[in-house]
Amino acid sequence: MPILLLLLGWLAFPVAATEYRIQTLAEQLHHPWGLVELANGELLVSERRGRLLRLSAKGRQAITGLPRLTNAGQGGLLDLALHPDFANNNWLYFSYSQPGKRGTGTAVARAKLHDTHLSDLEIIFVQQPKTSGSAHFGSRLVFDEQGYLFITTGERYHSRDQAQQLDNHLGKILRLHDDGTVPVDNPFIDTPNARPEIWSYGHRNIQGAAIHPHSGVLWTHEHGPRGGDEVNIIKPGANYGWPLVTHGREYTGGSIGLGTQLEGMEDPLWVWVPSIAPSGMLFYRGELFPRWQNSLLVGALAGRKLVRLTLNGQQIVDEQPLLEELGLRIRTLVQAKDGGVYLLTDAADGKLLKLLPAGQK
Repeated sequence: MPILLLLLGWLAFPVAATEYRIQTLAEQLHHPWGLVELANGELLVSERRGRLLRLSAKGRQAITGLPRLTNAGQGGLLDLALHPDFANNNWLYFSYSQPGKRGTGTAVARAKLHDTHLSDLEIIFVQQPKTSGSAHFGSRLVFDEQGYLFITTGERYHSRDQAQQLDNHLGKILRLHDDGTVPVDNPFIDTPNARPEIWSYGHRNIQGAAIHPHSGVLWTHEHGPRGGDEVNIIKPGANYGWPLVTHGREYTGGSIGLGTQLEGMEDPLWVWVPSIAPSGMLFYRGELFPRWQNSLLVGALAGRKLVRLTLNGQQIVDEQPLLEELGLRIRTLVQAKDGGVYLLTDAADGKLLKLLPAGQK
């Protein structure tokens, strides 16, 4: 069966929020993770097991030329991003779990995209140190308006105390030039023994990141443990507390850290207790859903829904659940060029969906 099922049909679920319809564009995607839309309307999708697919009206094509990666647990081929000047340079960026002698870690590479293959592969970031285990790789890739690349990582679960230390990349957000070199104004570039790539620290496992459309500042969300998922506005050099500060608890039920607030550590903008396991986020700026203008949309894995957060400036004032009727784990959100919203669902038979207005023919 061809993987791209354009005009397959509208899902026949009763939808309480009648402002949208759900179109299925592709099925039989194996734990899809990253998604980008090309200028010609074709889509690139990464599958966690290590396949990169080009989806078009003709079907699907596998793109070759990826580096060796580890497909285990939460690791594999992860996020995708296009260079801001992709039309002229064809640089595709991707994150993945990279194997090494002492374990695995998040890495980021870029390569030139051709019809069915990648060329000129460059590995521009390698998380240090590599560790054992198959959880908490992050990771999202976001370019800001100045062309800086932000990389979100996880603290690799068993190494959570390292999120508070500046001599490693675990539980950090990194900021790089597009070629992987370090900007001279990064906050810890002159700090002895600190990794110069670090932009912020004290994070657990960040799987959502987006640039605010008005301020140009990076916003993220990250997984808490048993409760304590949070949305944060990222400040250079700031400490976001994990594992000393959290609204979550150990999976066994015990407490973690020193409470929910601590001097010198940033408070979250929004917290979910119990956890929804957020993944993917975007500030909606399209014209197809006027009421959603500048809302923050967040996917939920454990919560199996899409969350629309209403903003008042830099504050979140309301939360609306969407798509609960589908019962699907939502991994990734991308605003389509026409103002619709693409969704990837996380499953061995994952789907590519698109939200469009209910009245649109």
